[in-house]
Amino acid sequence: MTEYVPQRRRRRPAALALALATVLVASTAAGATAAAALNPEPTARGHAEAAARTRLAEAVQRAVDAGAPGVIMRVDDGRGHPVALARQAPWTRTNDKIAATSAFRMGSNSKTMVATLVLQLVAEHRLALSDPLDTWLPGLVPDGSAITLKMLLNHTSGLFNYLDDPAVLAAFVGQDTRQWSPRELLAAGVGHAPLFAPGARFSYSNTNYIALGLVLEKVTGQSLAGLIEQRIAQPLGLTHTYLAVGEHRDTRLTRGYEPDAAHLAPYLPPGAPPGIAFAGTPRGEHVDTTWNNTSTLWAAGAVVSTAADWARFDAALMSGKLLPQAQLDQMRTTVPEDPEAPDGNGYGLGLRKVVFPCGTVWGHDGQAAGYSSETYTDTTGRRSVSVLTSTIFGIAPPKAAAAHQALVNTTVCAMLNKPIPPTTSPAG
Repeated sequence: MTEYVPQRRRRRPAALALALATVLVASTAAGATAAAALNPEPTARGHAEAAARTRLAEAVQRAVDAGAPGVIMRVDDGRGHPVALARQAPWTRTNDKIAATSAFRMGSNSKTMVATLVLQLVAEHRLALSDPLDTWLPGLVPDGSAITLKMLLNHTSGLFNYLDDPAVLAAFVGQDTRQWSPRELLAAGVGHAPLFAPGARFSYSNTNYIALGLVLEKVTGQSLAGLIEQRIAQPLGLTHTYLAVGEHRDTRLTRGYEPDAAHLAPYLPPGAPPGIAFAGTPRGEHVDTTWNNTSTLWAAGAVVSTAADWARFDAALMSGKLLPQAQLDQMRTTVPEDPEAPDGNGYGLGLRKVVFPCGTVWGHDGQAAGYSSETYTDTTGRRSVSVLTSTIFGIAPPKAAAAHQALVNTTVCAMLNKPIPPTTSPAG
C-alpha cells in the first residue's frame, strides 16, 4: 500500500491523521474490489493458465514414467505465454541432458519444408504442379511421364516406399553402415512394382519426397541443404534448423533411443517388415541410436530443428510469409488418408489435416531411429504445439503408446484453448 503523504508539511493532530489514513485504506480497498468485480478475467485467466500448465507437466511426466526416454513439449495458445517443458527418464541422465531448447531430428516433418520450397518455385513460375516427373528427372522413374509433382507432394503417385526395401531398412535401423545417396534411395523405391496407377489413391511413400528433393536441386542448381538455409531458416531466423547431411555431429542434439531386439520383438505390429531390430550403443534395455546411419533420410526426413524454431516456421507458413495465398490454398487442399473416412485426416501438399478430440489442426508427424515428433498449428499459425519424444512410438509397449497419445491430445487441447480432458493412467 502506498503511504499517504500530505502535500503541505505541517503538523496535524494524531486523530486527524489516523482518520485520514483510515479513509484512504477504505477507499483503496473499495476501489480494488470494484475493479475486480468489473473485470474478473485476469484473475480467472491466471488460475486457468496455471492449472493448464500443471496438467501439461503431469502429462509429460506420465509419458516418461510410461517408458519414453525423454520428451520435449512446447505449447503456444496464441496469448503470448508459451509453455515449454523437457523431462527425461533417470537412466538417460548419465550421457544426455534434455532441455526444452535441445535440437531434435524432425523426421517426416521435413516434408513440410520440402513442399514449401517446391511451392515457392511454383509461385515463381519455375515449376508447375502439373509437371510430369520426367520433365525434371527423365528416365529415373518408370512411368514418370504419368506422375506429376502434385502426385508426389500429396502421396498419390503409387510409388513404393523405399524404406520398406530390406537393404534400406537395414541402414535405417543402424544394422548397416552403407551410405545411401538420394539417387540410390530413389532407385531402391522404384525397383519395386508401383502400388497402383498414378493418381488412383493415397498411399504414404517417402520415395515421393526423395524425388522432389532431386527436382529442387535440378531446377535451382543448389543443394537441398542450401535451399532450406537460404529460403527458410535464414529469413526466419531459425538459428538451430538445418538439413543434416554427412557425418556432422551437433552437440545440442537430443539423444535418441530404441528398445534392444529382445525388448522390441513383443511389440512389433502384425505385418512389420522382417529384420526390424535397432542397432546402436547398448544402454540397458535400449540402444543409443543418435549417431546411427542417417543417410536414408535426406529430403524425406533429415531436418534437425528445435521446438521453438519449428513454431516460428509454422507461424510464417500459415500466415503467408513463406507462400502466396494461392500456393498456401493448394498446400491445404487435401486427399483423404482413409478413403472410408473422407471427413477424417487428410493429406495436402506436404501438410496434414489432423482431427483431434478438441479440434482440427494442421501439421505433420515424423520419425527417425530414436526420434518421434508431432508438430501442429491452427489455420493462422498463431497457435502451435510440438511434442518431441526420443524414441519411435509407432513401435512401443501399449502403455507407453497410450501415454504418448494422451500427451499429444492434451497439448492440442491446450493449444486450442479448449478444456483439457481428464487424464487417467494408461493400462498396460
